[in-house]
Amino acid sequence: MHESERHRIILSAVQEKPVVTVAEMVALTDSSEATIRRDIATLHVQQKLRRVRGGAESINPPQFVGLAGRTFSVNETINVAKKRTIAQAAVELCNDGDAIIINGGTTTFQMVHPLVTKRCQVFTNSFPIAEHLLKHSKNTVMLSGGTIYREQNIILSPFENDVTKNFYAQRMFMGAQGLGALGLMEADPLLIQAEQKLINQADELVVLVDSSKFKKRSSLILCGLERISTVITDEDIEDHSASMLEEAGVELIVAKIHPAQEQMSPTAS
Repeated sequence: MHESERHRIILSAVQEKPVVTVAEMVALTDSSEATIRRDIATLHVQQKLRRVRGGAESINPPQFVGLAGRTFSVNETINVAKKRTIAQAAVELCNDGDAIIINGGTTTFQMVHPLVTKRCQVFTNSFPIAEHLLKHSKNTVMLSGGTIYREQNIILSPFENDVTKNFYAQRMFMGAQGLGALGLMEADPLLIQAEQKLINQADELVVLVDSSKFKKRSSLILCGLERISTVITDEDIEDHSASMLEEAGVELIVAKIHPAQEQMSPTAS
């Protein structure tokens, strides 16, 4: 990753959290600890952030701390070409008239572009997904009720009596913090609570994850592999991860990236 791209991701991360650790920045940028420490030192001298023990903080720390995990603005810059390809393969499962649930996330957000040619009934907790589909497609869109979490660009409700239980879908499409032998993993209890309600409203659960998510772990499990119908990922998935899904009876779709997609910039998303 180029230095300017790393700096952009680091600065975006420190704007969303009071303090971002070196380890978190290493994971975000897929860079070495030494590289990140040099980046922090450079940005500190430029007065774009403040270096602290073990990490960095914003010059003007955020007043409101959102959900655990990476923010939407940071996530949307990572593995963009893979996410587009995975999302395209997901939309190919949809037919006109289908009722579907699309959970908020940067991979599922990429579904909006191929969905403009469809006429589906879409339930989502993502404000950006709903907004794009309303402006650019003929899909019917229903939003969940609750609080908008700006950092993740999703709407979550802690209450049981929201509109979620009034929508039934053939398929739910969602991403995840990580995916392993124990199942889907997420980083925040409120996310777990909201997503479990959505999962209960769909016959099939289709998981959209790039291959890096098979190496990520979290302390919170959303659901076991037995609940997942299909996993869509990219061609960098390792053999042992593919075998894990096969043994669990999960259908695996491997989406291949076309050269033109690799050349597209993140801002095109």
